[in-house]
Amino acid sequence: MLLSGIIATLTSLLIPIIILLLLLPNACYVVEQQHAVIIERLGKFNRIVNAGFHMKVPVIDRKAATVSLRTMKNGFGIDVKTQDNVTIGLEVSAQYHVSYDMGAGPADSGIYKSYYMLQEPVDQMRDFITDALRSSIPVYTLDEVFAKKDDIAKDVNATVSEQMAAYGFTLVSTLITKIALPTEVENSMNDINAAQRKRAAAQELAEADRIKRVTEATAEAEAMEKAGEGIANQRKAIALGIKDSLEIIQETGVGNDEANQLFMFTQWSEMMTEFARTGKTSTVVLPSDFSQSASMFEQMLTAGKVQNGSKE
Repeated sequence: MLLSGIIATLTSLLIPIIILLLLLPNACYVVEQQHAVIIERLGKFNRIVNAGFHMKVPVIDRKAATVSLRTMKNGFGIDVKTQDNVTIGLEVSAQYHVSYDMGAGPADSGIYKSYYMLQEPVDQMRDFITDALRSSIPVYTLDEVFAKKDDIAKDVNATVSEQMAAYGFTLVSTLITKIALPTEVENSMNDINAAQRKRAAAQELAEADRIKRVTEATAEAEAMEKAGEGIANQRKAIALGIKDSLEIIQETGVGNDEANQLFMFTQWSEMMTEFARTGKTSTVVLPSDFSQSASMFEQMLTAGKVQNGSKE
């Protein structure tokens, strides 16, 4: 009798212990950092627990969802039409996270809304962004889309942020990461760009050539001016030298005609000497009788007198 009583007592104690050991793992749980867990009791929202060690009532309580509080990223592509009827492909990247706002109560928090208010929040956010872009892009031309893509993305982000806030999400940023053009449009833009660059290059070359020509012409004019001054000075010096030579010859008592003949003969001799020294020909034909040369001098003198008489 005693033994059967002990066995019955042990059995009555062992059964609750076994049940407790079976239920204990389900009662204890750990929430990771940057996460929150939604606890439901008998199918109804009960509370939100944050990172750390926690316990719940087995069977009665359950973890309905584990919500990540990290910033997440979602990328997708859409086709839109610009104001000048060019269909372009946009690659869009959205960064978002569950709202950290706890509100007046648990049911007003971003965690509660993100789980209970929208079935597919990411898909809905993508639809909002797509709709906003397809509404804003058509008011811009293709060139303006490239120039103002950051402003467009900021406007879209502001619009969609207000819509997603009602569902417990914060849209951090919306980026247009790529603008894809149809092949024929891209080729046309490249051709236009190349033509503009060639035209600019041609204008620069023409301007450089004009500057070069003006500079050369200015330099040539200045050189000719200096050369003219040099020739004038040279002729003036020669005339003064001739005048002084004739005056010296006349002082010796030689007449004007003889002085002119002597001077011209001297000039002729110097010319022939210089010609012999620097000339490229090896043969010079001269008259056999110097009287012919003398007659040449007389003719030159006669021409000089006639010229002087016409001036007078």
